[in-house]
Amino acid sequence: MKSIEYSISHIEHSRDTEALDYRRGDAGHTPTLTGCPWHDVNEMLQSVGLRPTRQRMALGWLLFGKGDRHLTAEMLYEEATLAKVPVSLATVYNTLNQLTEAGLLRQVSVDGTKTYFDTNVTSHHHFYLESNHELVDIPDQNLMLQQVPEVPEGYEIARLDMVVRLRKKQRTPRSTA
Repeated sequence: MKSIEYSISHIEHSRDTEALDYRRGDAGHTPTLTGCPWHDVNEMLQSVGLRPTRQRMALGWLLFGKGDRHLTAEMLYEEATLAKVPVSLATVYNTLNQLTEAGLLRQVSVDGTKTYFDTNVTSHHHFYLESNHELVDIPDQNLMLQQVPEVPEGYEIARLDMVVRLRKKQRTPRSTA
């Protein structure tokens, strides 16, 4: 094990800065965020070089119009269906992956079968509540990792994700003595 002298947030800083480039207009378009979700989604998409198609706009509005949140593709598809947005589940997956590649979303895997997409792309970690399959941000940004395995030659740490799985405590029966 190799000792680490800096916090997880320090390791992730460079990637987070890169992911937030759309706010600085680094893709050749300076976004003007107005607080109107439809306009802001259009600006975000253009600023990262994604064409604002009707489907991307509608899914982006559902994703980003409610603040920071964690959604699976199935959850977003269900919201789109309820909002009468005509998209397939495959389109939802493709759009989520495109938004993730562009740095507008962060992908968080909780096990081999469940992946959440986080609208908060800053450096932070999560609790996973097993009983109701909910992903919740861990509020403390000062988590320190004391040791990580030595990185193989030719590789560097791109990002560290911590997901702490929580389950409800088991009730212990009282003794009747």
